[in-house]
Amino acid sequence: MTRLLALLLIILALVRPAAAHELRPAYLELAEVAPGHFNVLWKVPAAGDRRLGLYLRLPASCNNITEPASAIENNAYFERWQVSCDEGLKGQTITIDGLRSTLTDVLARITWADGSVEVERLTPEQPSLTPKGAQTVWEVARTYFMLGVEHILGGIDHLLFVLALMLLIRDPWMLVKTVTAFTLAHSVTLTGAALGYLSLPQAPVEAVIALSIAFVARELILMKPGERRLSEAYPWIVAFSFGLLHGFGFAGALKEIGLPRGDVPLALFTFNLGVEAGQLVFVAAMLILYRAAMTMTQLPLPPLRTTMAYGIGAAATFWLLTRVGAFIV
Repeated sequence: MTRLLALLLIILALVRPAAAHELRPAYLELAEVAPGHFNVLWKVPAAGDRRLGLYLRLPASCNNITEPASAIENNAYFERWQVSCDEGLKGQTITIDGLRSTLTDVLARITWADGSVEVERLTPEQPSLTPKGAQTVWEVARTYFMLGVEHILGGIDHLLFVLALMLLIRDPWMLVKTVTAFTLAHSVTLTGAALGYLSLPQAPVEAVIALSIAFVARELILMKPGERRLSEAYPWIVAFSFGLLHGFGFAGALKEIGLPRGDVPLALFTFNLGVEAGQLVFVAAMLILYRAAMTMTQLPLPPLRTTMAYGIGAAATFWLLTRVGAFIV
């Protein structure tokens, strides 16, 4: 049973790069450069020279000013062109054909000529949007909260770091303090990076995030009965230190989406709140699974912890090597 759990973790890590092309969100950006005239950026997940079958359908009143220029870069298919919409886009319907048959979402960002920004999230259940030109406070809060939840639940590397911390900690109160420390740390760097006050190159940050997971996995493997390593005695220090780097990882997604003008504090707060909500859902789910496993199998905890540590460490090492290789090449 313990070997099976470790194997599942390793398989999950190894297949993630392939599955991510289906699960990564597509991205639509419409920038109004003059009344009714828009620059269009359409980005769709791709694998090699194959792209996901998602296609943008603008209102019938929109006509191309320039032909779409396409390219495949960094595992994504890009199209860029200009359109003229005689009736504008406000109150019109924009649809993503093919979205209903995928597992991905689409993040749509519209920048209007007056500088205001409208951000929407399209899903297989709701593949269309009707721009309004302005969003209510509730709409901004809901959109960014859900983006935060989806980002953390889709970030298997962040979740494995949290899982490794949970395996490292035996005291429930210490677990609360450690998760709080992780939350505070990545909130600081997420906010600073999103507002432009802090900056680190994204590729090295992603590599160090993988290294942080490998470090905690190593600490789990070196645990011995009767001994308390520094990471066991003060796990909140480990969580806070590496949480600062994880915050830069969260900020990378938020930078791509952008923040709505006039609602920056609200968007930041609700995105962060969504990240924390998703994190708490994951922690609760892991605790329930742990209780269920202990009740049904009566497995000794130390061997299970060590086996899972090897699985988490293998996944983290794989990510570290691929991410370092990506930015060196």
